[in-house]
Amino acid sequence: MALGGFEHQIVSWLSGFAYHPLELYGLIFLFMMMSGFGLPIPEEIVLVSSGLIAYAGSRPDLYPPPYANAAVVQAYPLAAVCLASVFFSDMLVFMLGRKFGSRIAKSPRFGKYVDPRQNPKLGELRRKYGAWACGIFRFTPGIRFPGHLSCGIMRIPYWKFSLIDGGAALLSVPTQVILVATYGEVMLGYLKQFKIVLFTLLAIGGTAYLGYRLFRWMNSMAPKPIREPKPNLKAANLSAPEKTEEKRVS
Repeated sequence: MALGGFEHQIVSWLSGFAYHPLELYGLIFLFMMMSGFGLPIPEEIVLVSSGLIAYAGSRPDLYPPPYANAAVVQAYPLAAVCLASVFFSDMLVFMLGRKFGSRIAKSPRFGKYVDPRQNPKLGELRRKYGAWACGIFRFTPGIRFPGHLSCGIMRIPYWKFSLIDGGAALLSVPTQVILVATYGEVMLGYLKQFKIVLFTLLAIGGTAYLGYRLFRWMNSMAPKPIREPKPNLKAANLSAPEKTEEKRVS
């Protein structure tokens, strides 16, 4: 994973808080909020940078601390903070879509980005995968913010958004942080492959679900066979003696 100039600046700046865990956690929360609202701060770079900081703290033989008994960033608390920050920012965007969705969709400035009818890429993902698009938006660069906002506009239930988006974040966010915090720069080359595999699995699962729903819909639309009513033998047996009596009387 090659880092550009801007990414290197983020890594260098966050490294200054390597021995101030609480301050680093606050910065991560701030960055994730800004990234969740569409600002150009790559979420992956923040995760990787924080993981590298935790790795440096776990290897004092390679990266000596500035003073004895300096507080270091621990991998698992860091992963929990990153996951909570990511999920909170996604949920906040989703709630804004549910609360103010109609106004945003009608806005000439923002409607073309968040309204599936005006944004072809957004509309295509929503049509193909339905509610499962909540998880796909999480891994689609440039469409995460309008995608989550559109999920709120489309009134997807809270529990469904939390389950899908939270599950996608749980699979990717702490995994990246813990792997980098454990193995350092060795893992950076594998993260891109991991995300590709994860996205492929999600796409396969979404396609399978869509095919299942389509199969059920086709079965419901198929014409039902007309069943002929069975003859009522009991009624026929009861009416037979009456006919016999009529013949005797005549």
